[in-house]
Amino acid sequence: MRKADDLVQRYGPWAMVLGASEGVGSAFVEMLAAQGLNVLLISRRQQVIDEVAAKAESDFGIQTRTLALDLFAPDAMEQLIAATADLDVGFLVNCAGGDAHYGDFLDRDLNSDEALLFRNCTLLMRVCHHYGKQMVERGRGGIVIMSSGAAVAGAPGLATYAGTKAFDLLFAEALWGELKPQGVDVLCVMLADTDTPTLRHQMLIRGKIASMDEAPKGATPSSFVAEEALRYIEKGPTRIISRKLRIGSRIMGVMGRNSAVAVMTAAAKKIMG
Repeated sequence: MRKADDLVQRYGPWAMVLGASEGVGSAFVEMLAAQGLNVLLISRRQQVIDEVAAKAESDFGIQTRTLALDLFAPDAMEQLIAATADLDVGFLVNCAGGDAHYGDFLDRDLNSDEALLFRNCTLLMRVCHHYGKQMVERGRGGIVIMSSGAAVAGAPGLATYAGTKAFDLLFAEALWGELKPQGVDVLCVMLADTDTPTLRHQMLIRGKIASMDEAPKGATPSSFVAEEALRYIEKGPTRIISRKLRIGSRIMGVMGRNSAVAVMTAAAKKIMG
């Protein structure tokens, strides 16, 4: 864990977390609050983020604001800009855009996939463009973007999700190259199986766990993800959280694309059934 107030000195007083209601997002809220940053929490569920915010204020004595927002809404970006008009947002975390529904592309609801594409790609670009400009003007800032091991190669059941996460990975790495020389840190966090309500839901409906109270075997705690991101944010451009995923990505990196896809296909079938 970093020294308290280190992030405030480096990035400024306010952080914004997209997808702050649970899992990795709420873990980031706690970690950032522990470092003394005030936090703006964004999620669709007002009551849930109010509870997360109240706990952060009580535990760490920081300020919070909350905004209930569907990030697929046509005016989502306008609402974000209005909510931060009087804030010095120096740290941005994008945890929104998980997908709770594994399944073949043609069997999925296209509207749901289009919303996923918008949240993980289009809105992410808009958010980074707006707040990235402000950070460059101030000469400081930090941006954390979530990707996934699904970005390494295509796999059945994950077509749209994997495609968006591949975009997130390359987009974040390119931003790092552009913004790091201007004083803005950018980190892409590549997740393997992470213990979140989304993963538990997937595992429950496939009979891999007995209840939502059971942690999936081998899944990384959300708190560890947030802690690792804050540890590596100044280094960039990418931190692969799981040791197993780090090894696997190196191996697949020297494979041909066809072989890598074959490995990912087998892995997806084994995990999801």
